[in-house]
Amino acid sequence: MNTILFNSIWVLPLLTVLACVLIPATYEKTLRTIHVTSATIVLAIVCYLTYAIYALSGTPTDPAAAPLALRFFTDIPWLSMFNAHYIVGADGLNMLLLALTAFIVWAGVLVSLKIKGNQKIFFALIQLLATSVYGVYMSFDLVLFFVFYEMEALCMYLMIACYGSGKRDYGGKKLTLTLAFGSSMILATLFGLYFESGATSWNLIEIAKTTLPMDFQMWAFPLMFMGFAVSSSLFPFHFWSPDGHSAAPTAVSMLAAGVMMKMGAYGCLRVAMFLMPEAAKIWLPYVVALLIFNVVLGPFIAIRHKDLKYITAYSSISHLGLIFLGLAALTPIGLRGASLQMISHGFLTGLFFATIGMIYERTHTRDITEMGGIMRKMPFLGVGFVLAGFAGLGLPGFSGFIAESTIFIGAFQQDSTLTRIVTILAILSITTTAVYILQTANRMLHGPLPQKYEGLTDGCFREKLVIVVLVACLLFIGVCPGWISELLDQSIAPIFEKISSAGL
Repeated sequence: MNTILFNSIWVLPLLTVLACVLIPATYEKTLRTIHVTSATIVLAIVCYLTYAIYALSGTPTDPAAAPLALRFFTDIPWLSMFNAHYIVGADGLNMLLLALTAFIVWAGVLVSLKIKGNQKIFFALIQLLATSVYGVYMSFDLVLFFVFYEMEALCMYLMIACYGSGKRDYGGKKLTLTLAFGSSMILATLFGLYFESGATSWNLIEIAKTTLPMDFQMWAFPLMFMGFAVSSSLFPFHFWSPDGHSAAPTAVSMLAAGVMMKMGAYGCLRVAMFLMPEAAKIWLPYVVALLIFNVVLGPFIAIRHKDLKYITAYSSISHLGLIFLGLAALTPIGLRGASLQMISHGFLTGLFFATIGMIYERTHTRDITEMGGIMRKMPFLGVGFVLAGFAGLGLPGFSGFIAESTIFIGAFQQDSTLTRIVTILAILSITTTAVYILQTANRMLHGPLPQKYEGLTDGCFREKLVIVVLVACLLFIGVCPGWISELLDQSIAPIFEKISSAGL
């Protein structure tokens, strides 16, 4: 039964779209009810299965999934001419990422109930995007993985170009073309992996059991790693993020920063590092040098911006850099910290962009110099933004503190002078993060209230519900990180074992 429920995670959003095809676009209330119900059902299924994964810890898993300890494992022949199978399964890492996705999709649907334009198409695109992301985190066949991975770029472009604001066409094209460039790098190496490994299928688990030639790994690893890193805004492929976020509607920003940008880091860990561990040991120290921009210069750029979405986008670039610092550490604690940061940052940016969207809907501006004193009129939304800021600067009690501390400890365990220097710089950059977060909150929420904002109203029930749930997730991870760390350690162990046993 649990296996059926697991496979329904990506199917239900797709069925929701099909169910709404024959409903006229004028029946907006009916469409909204269907999509909210669908997102809520998927969220409930994912939460139940996440608990089931935790409850099953220590019990035998499917031998076909070894060395990965996958639950709900499914292997069905799919495209026989390409030797591709429908292979899905769950361990602690991807189940937690599925839970993150389900929460952000649910929150994104709720905050978009008053979206202007054709709501039928908008919600259909959200569900298709959800299908794509769910599929990426569930897949263990590389063809299936890549098909799901590619779906999200088209959905993102259509949602930004049709429902965004400002330079929406420019922002949408910039995002889509950059992601397509990264995908082309991934596709090239996937073909190489298949032929060089001598595999008879695209099964990631089977390919991982072979030792790829070192001369192949030396060019394929950086190509694949950077191809995935494009989605996670690793320097120098960070430039699409600020323009894409600034043009996107609220739900799209939440999904892009909260979920989609984690797909790249997940691909780096699950595919590139797992399949080519020898090259990972050689190339990852060079990745650390790139992180100087992400973790050090990113916050300084955020300070000079006045647009809320640009500030949050550069903040995300900085926080995502910490994920790569944890990956590059190549220690169990570093990998755990990177995985924790994926989940923590997803909830954090979801909360940030949700509150920004709610404030923008009322003030019709994202320029912090045009605001001031709005805490008097919107105390709940103001507190939500402040709590997001506290979580962003790593305040103890929130998930960011646990994730970032784990990364710093793991990185210091690496016997590399450059890694330790970048780690120290990353720790010092927390001060810079505090500057732009406190500066932004102070300009927006305090001081004299402009006359034009006298009629502002606070968040409605559904908006308050979204803020409360996302804040609760950040606090829950920050206060009770033990069970999540336990799930992540079980998932990371096979990957680290393969990396540590790889010879050079």
